[in-house]
Amino acid sequence: MVEYKLVIGMQDGKCVQKEVKSPDADAFSKKIIGDIIKGDSCGFPGYEFEITGGSDKCGFPMRKGIQAARKKVMIGKGVGFSGKNRNKKKQKGLLKRRTVCGERVTSIIRQVNLKVTKAGKEPLAAPAEATPTEEAKQ
Repeated sequence: MVEYKLVIGMQDGKCVQKEVKSPDADAFSKKIIGDIIKGDSCGFPGYEFEITGGSDKCGFPMRKGIQAARKKVMIGKGVGFSGKNRNKKKQKGLLKRRTVCGERVTSIIRQVNLKVTKAGKEPLAAPAEATPTEEAKQ
């Protein structure tokens, strides 16, 4: 049984998190970063998504251009580079060896990041309900 946590970046800049399980999650299997997925195949009618990244069960980020499941690579910038000292100025030419995941969505991937390229009629995010404190005041 395949299960993914989807982090969907909306066009207004907000993100929505959804969990999908088989058979809806099977639409993401064997896709790579940059592929377009129809929302009808994964339970979001009318939507169209682009895969922008993700992470595996241990938290290692997916990186475009890596074919293996998990690999240690020398990175100068980009996905997976950030270290503990984010505020310090980066040295010119600095490379770090980092472990990253491949670009293909496989069984070890737990989170898939998506970007909405075409919106459907129904909103992905449920409208915010009134909090109990607001109801008590009325």
